[in-house]
Amino acid sequence: MKGVLNLGRLFNVNIEIHWTFIFILAWVVFLELKSGGTFYNAAMSTVFIVLIFVCVVMHEFGHILTARKFGVRTKKITLLPIGGVASMDTIPENPKQELLIALAGPAVNIAIAMVLLLFIKVSFFFEQDSNQLENLVSHVTSQNLLIYLFSANIALAVFNFIPAFPMDGGRVLRAILAMKMDRVTATNIASGIGQFLALVFVIVGILYNPFLIIIGLFIYFGAYGENKMVRQLALLKGHKISEAMLTNISVLKPDNTIEDVIELLLSGTEKNFIVVQESKTVGILHHRDIIKNSKNKNLLIKDVMSTSFKSIDLHADLKDIFKLINTEKSHFFAVTNNDKLVGAIDLTNLTEFMLIQANLITK
Repeated sequence: MKGVLNLGRLFNVNIEIHWTFIFILAWVVFLELKSGGTFYNAAMSTVFIVLIFVCVVMHEFGHILTARKFGVRTKKITLLPIGGVASMDTIPENPKQELLIALAGPAVNIAIAMVLLLFIKVSFFFEQDSNQLENLVSHVTSQNLLIYLFSANIALAVFNFIPAFPMDGGRVLRAILAMKMDRVTATNIASGIGQFLALVFVIVGILYNPFLIIIGLFIYFGAYGENKMVRQLALLKGHKISEAMLTNISVLKPDNTIEDVIELLLSGTEKNFIVVQESKTVGILHHRDIIKNSKNKNLLIKDVMSTSFKSIDLHADLKDIFKLINTEKSHFFAVTNNDKLVGAIDLTNLTEFMLIQANLITK
């Protein structure tokens, strides 16, 4: 994601904050001053927001550390104005594992709230009359900061339990449904409920709070995207790379020129090429690099090709390459068998295979 500031690493996970985070701080300061608060109140509100997002990071690590127990790696956490997003490699298909991972985040917020409660003098607030109490909690101060944080963590836990897939509550719902039915159907139901609730958020946001519009849109497209991915993965389940790979491919040598490649590019449908030397794959020449260097026709392929690439085993699962394509920058991979080049696979061919499988299922 572009426009992020790296805050550091914790448990081997990068913590990043998106530049749009500054909007929520500016918005909080604006509302505080507009409501008659002082610069002190605005500063305390800013501290409060920062502490909330510390709690959000802890929430995400609840998911991450639980997922790690099931072998799921997480590369980073990105903090956005609407909350945190943990970039996990995958979500376990085992519903019990997904259930535990989904519950871990809100459980952290409840645990934080219980710890904070130990340091809050609740009796003090009950001793105040209504006017005093209203003045006491009308703005964030050092005196009421803990009660604000307590309330915020309870609110985060409750909000995340709303069954709006792909929020935590939606994942809990999907996991429970997946214990009784197949994962595709469970995801479809949870996604439908999530998209309905997302539209409710948008409508309420239009009437009362524009912030809910952003959350609603995030949920709607998140539910749509994950539902689509689950259906696609189901189409690939049980199939191997050998069933979908490209076998009629042109192979280049390092001393071929850009002019040689342009002839191949224009005479066929291939866009990316594998470079081989002495029966060993030494590089991948991507379409973007061909176009970028098309003016220099005498340039050698070895000076343009990418030497940082991954080869896929012929007997690997198609689900694995689909996940790899969605996490790597490259959409084109060499396919090997006992280290010998036997073909290639790209996103286009994989998509065509899924379309064919979908058509076979509907017949």
